[in-house]
Amino acid sequence: MHIGVIGATGTIGSRVVDEALRRGHRVTAFSRDASGITDRRENLSWASVDVLDAASVAAVLPGLDVLISGFQPGNAAKDFADTVRRSIADPTVYATAAQALLKALESHPRTRLIVIGGAGSLEIEPGVVRADHEDLIHASLDELGLPRAYAAAVRGHREALNVLRASNRLWTYFSPAEQIAPGERTGRFRIGGDQPVRDADGLSRISAEDAAVALLDEAELPRFVQRRFTIGY
Repeated sequence: MHIGVIGATGTIGSRVVDEALRRGHRVTAFSRDASGITDRRENLSWASVDVLDAASVAAVLPGLDVLISGFQPGNAAKDFADTVRRSIADPTVYATAAQALLKALESHPRTRLIVIGGAGSLEIEPGVVRADHEDLIHASLDELGLPRAYAAAVRGHREALNVLRASNRLWTYFSPAEQIAPGERTGRFRIGGDQPVRDADGLSRISAEDAAVALLDEAELPRFVQRRFTIGY
């Protein structure tokens, strides 16, 4: 397959690129400015794209089978605090990106879109979404060491999911586990839908490497078209 990856220098995006190449796919990796990137692995090419501009995205879609978007404002892998600040300053950016991606797909309706989103829109129990409850969001942010103002970004991710849910394009939304960080590629995890997958200790957690495995599994064998899925150990 020919797979495009937006946010290819990010924590998850870079591992998606690695996993796709590992499986023998051709990858076009996208960044805001790819001019200075020197990664020249076989079957990998780099290009610049503005995910907030539908015309910019549409211009890079020809030939792609799947576009995986790991868009975040800033580059969280290099400066996480900056991404947090940008997300708080403009929490609508996630929905704006979703709208631009869907608009771009109007000219390429057979291209699949997989959006890497947030865990705050998952149901912590049937019908109860953390993003809808300020106290639940604050408790989670406190546990993760994030400022409470980041609640606006959590809701911003949820709004991006709502944008996708109103579309008839071939979209999939991926909510990672509540705790995600670089770690080990095990290839062993469980898949869920709208509720977090928790381990024996009640934790929702996954490595960025295993998130990439799940994303490539979905790219290769679609199970969640026009649906959201999540994973955890």
